[in-house]
Amino acid sequence: MSADPLESVFEKRDPVRKSGLRKAAPWLAVVTVVGVGIALLIVFVRNTGHSEATPLNPNVPAINVSKIPPTVKLQPEATKVARKFIETAVARKNLRAAYAISGPQITEGQSLSEWMTGNIAVPPYPVSDVAYAPMKIDYSYPKTALIEIALLPKPKSKVKPQMFIMELDKMHGKWLVNSWVPRAVPFVRSQGDQQ
Repeated sequence: MSADPLESVFEKRDPVRKSGLRKAAPWLAVVTVVGVGIALLIVFVRNTGHSEATPLNPNVPAINVSKIPPTVKLQPEATKVARKFIETAVARKNLRAAYAISGPQITEGQSLSEWMTGNIAVPPYPVSDVAYAPMKIDYSYPKTALIEIALLPKPKSKVKPQMFIMELDKMHGKWLVNSWVPRAVPFVRSQGDQQ
């Protein structure tokens, strides 16, 4: 050894070897502290929410608060509006008259001048090819009705038949068409159809 005590500080030494447990001890301590903290939170700080659920009693029947209006016969004015809508908006003829009988869900905020361009939210159909258009009433109440209309083309027409659903609403004393959508039935292949 050298005489200078500071030289021993700079001498090369073998690295200190720690066992696996001594290396992992700080990490195990952190995990244990976090786990104990979470456990204490679960035990002492429970759900502080308050239930707003209505208690149900199986012995008491539910009260029916729905107000379904009485079913009535479809008014002739509603039928006239439905036919006129098909002859005008659906056929894209006399769009001014169609605008007057179209409700807010159909016009979608369009002005009359925008409507007159023909770019409207009404699926068209070549009405001049229609031979017969039967209507089926799904429901009819004093201020609203839902009808299904089958547009059946002439026998030699190349146009396919199509079903539409129309909703009519009575607003400000007059009937308006508020919805006109095709009724599509999904095609389901049978085992014989598969190729």
